[in-house]
Amino acid sequence: MDSDKLDALRQRFAGDNERTIHDAGFAAVAAKLFDPKGTRVAPYAGLPTLLDMPYRAIDWSAPELAGLDVALIGVPMDLGVTNRNGSRFGPRAMRAMERVGPYNHVLKTMPGADLRIADIGDVPFRSRFDLATSHADIERTIAAIVEAGVTPLSVGGDHSITLPILRAIGGDRPVGMIHIDAHCDTSGPFDGCKFHHGGPFRQAVLDGVLDSERCIQIGIRGSSEYLWEFSFESGMTVIHAEEIPAMGIDAVIAKARAVAGDGPVYVSFDIDSLDPAFAPGTGTPEIGGLTTREAQAILRGLAGIDMVGGDVVEVAPQYDATTNTAHAGAQMLFELLSLAPFTPGRR
Repeated sequence: MDSDKLDALRQRFAGDNERTIHDAGFAAVAAKLFDPKGTRVAPYAGLPTLLDMPYRAIDWSAPELAGLDVALIGVPMDLGVTNRNGSRFGPRAMRAMERVGPYNHVLKTMPGADLRIADIGDVPFRSRFDLATSHADIERTIAAIVEAGVTPLSVGGDHSITLPILRAIGGDRPVGMIHIDAHCDTSGPFDGCKFHHGGPFRQAVLDGVLDSERCIQIGIRGSSEYLWEFSFESGMTVIHAEEIPAMGIDAVIAKARAVAGDGPVYVSFDIDSLDPAFAPGTGTPEIGGLTTREAQAILRGLAGIDMVGGDVVEVAPQYDATTNTAHAGAQMLFELLSLAPFTPGRR
């Protein structure tokens, strides 16, 4: 290295300037994280919460959500699974993940500082055994959040939880949806029940809370295509995983934005959209899926949509020896949260 350049670097970054961050944007981020001594809370210290956001205890008999922009909430329920259960442990596993956020270097946002966010605990379930009662509890809880003017970001739990969430969010008008998954989840009844995790979006359309023509499903693959004719018949846009390499991520993002349009849109992320190489801890793994980088790029490309809610579902940590799946799930939750500051009217 040129000696003059080295001397200049020493003057700028050594001695009294060792802790100085000269870039104004980076300095603003650091100022929100570090105390005057240059110390920040250790990522492994304290009580675990979703994305290390502050915890707010809620009395659900008289919920008080004033002052919040976004509520992170666990939905530990997997009574609707068709294969391996265990996603009821997803919220707890994702709360245990450290070093996710707080700064999104692509979107240049620090949502925990830009917005008022809290982990408000879990949906209060009346029964751990009854699927219909659990769905009613989810709908009632999310409705209270929405009525308070707060955006809910939910952590499942199996994908059947999204039906009652959509009923709460889309009750006054149907919403669009950007759905990233290995499966379309628009099948009919299994074993005499239509409320399982393989069919929530068929029911949401039929309930009038989901606008199928403003719904796009990304990453679809596997051997169950014969179950999903409802997606095509109802006007949903389906992008199979096999199409993505030829399309390119930018084209996938452009299509998602075009389909969702300017109206209110819900974003649902099933962890099995990722290839099992990245996320083995799920109930219905399908090879040939998205990489974590591709999934992050798609979510980041949605900045500016009118996101009225979202979820990350199907993390089942007991099938995950390395915690990679919970880590990926927490990161995708952070990507969803990073979209919130860009929601129209929020900036």
